[in-house]
Amino acid sequence: MADLLQIAVVGHTNTGKTSLLRTLTRDPGFGDVADSAGTTRQVQGARLRLEGRPVLAWFDTPGMEDSIALLEYMEHLCGDRRLDGPDRIRLFLDSPEARRRFEQEARVLEKLLECDAALYVIDARDPVLGKHRDELALLAACGKPLLPVLNFVHAPSHRAMQWRDAMARLGLHALLEFDTVAPPLDGEKQLYDRLSILLDRHAEVLVRLSDALGRERRERHEAALRLIAELLVDVAALRLSCDADEAALREATQRLRELARRREQACVDALLALYNFRQDDYAREPLPLEGERWGMDLFHPRALRDAGVEVGIGMATGAMAGAAVDLMLAGISLGTAALIGAAAGGMWQGIERFGKRLGGKLRGRRELTVDDPVLRLLAVRQRALVQALERRGHAAREPVRLGSADKDPWRDAGLPDEIKEARGRPEWCGMTEGYQDSARRSAAVAALTRRIA
Repeated sequence: MADLLQIAVVGHTNTGKTSLLRTLTRDPGFGDVADSAGTTRQVQGARLRLEGRPVLAWFDTPGMEDSIALLEYMEHLCGDRRLDGPDRIRLFLDSPEARRRFEQEARVLEKLLECDAALYVIDARDPVLGKHRDELALLAACGKPLLPVLNFVHAPSHRAMQWRDAMARLGLHALLEFDTVAPPLDGEKQLYDRLSILLDRHAEVLVRLSDALGRERRERHEAALRLIAELLVDVAALRLSCDADEAALREATQRLRELARRREQACVDALLALYNFRQDDYAREPLPLEGERWGMDLFHPRALRDAGVEVGIGMATGAMAGAAVDLMLAGISLGTAALIGAAAGGMWQGIERFGKRLGGKLRGRRELTVDDPVLRLLAVRQRALVQALERRGHAAREPVRLGSADKDPWRDAGLPDEIKEARGRPEWCGMTEGYQDSARRSAAVAALTRRIA
């Protein structure tokens, strides 16, 4: 397409060019990423669409490896001929060495001549060397705008200021810091803003593209919060009834736990898919979701302590005294003595909501629910996961690990009214029979979504 904006991603070998495009396209499978030099050997492309039509084409190019020798070769090749930059590049591309010794560099320069501009990706951990200056001289000779992009600026030993000074000396004052592993939340907007200045002829489409990506980011965040709200409503409404004997209670307890674990796992899977990450992008061991397989259960006290969620004294005492319902479950027999003990220990959740079922409980039936601390833990973990995914680039190779929840208000705050209402409405639980997707449930999920934000 004649009006398709084409931008090459260029630079030295192993600076993160493919990684940048993985993040910009949100495609963790784009290209090959490895620690070895020269991983990308061919030019690869990806297109961004706006309102159904392609408006921007990215091109990932091989790394430049021998710019010093190439610049000397071009000086010899041109001799006394007074050629401008693009003509010098074309003269080189027509030479035999463009298909032999300098094949990598030839691919880069040929693609840049075809494009409207280029991002020059820099590993900010590297020192500024002569080879980099020669690379820039070769790229500048193509006569296309260059936007330097500093990668790996979160590394403790980065040299971002040195690179800024070096770029300024070369007349490249428009520069962007964009760490492909942990990009800034507004990194894309900064990128397109700078490109719109360099490419004023394409400024309108770049601004529209930036606005569209911003809307997508907000919509994705809203969808993530709704997934968490659905999880909390489902688990809060989860209610299992069983006989009063110990074997039945153990079986129901195990089923309740398993349902809660599976529901959280489903939420995690949905969040990873929403942000276009893969299952192995998530470090499950520090935040285990599937019981003892990962060393710590969702219902284990340590899981709560690690998230900073307080466990009530009454519940802990009841568990240590050998109560029939174990530590993280709130339902117990509603015999008179049990009612008194539960109220004193802080275990019973909203007695007034279950008057209609009181008769059955007095006849020996028991009902199990998931307790408040576990619901708060679910909220803390999923909110932390969303924050981590929104700050993660699609080029990151280490599994995502969640940050501290010290400042998360869900650690200590009381549960919202929507969750309290869900406790008295087992028909709101999508994991059991009798589920009803009512307007009232939808309203509760919508209100809870706003609270989670």
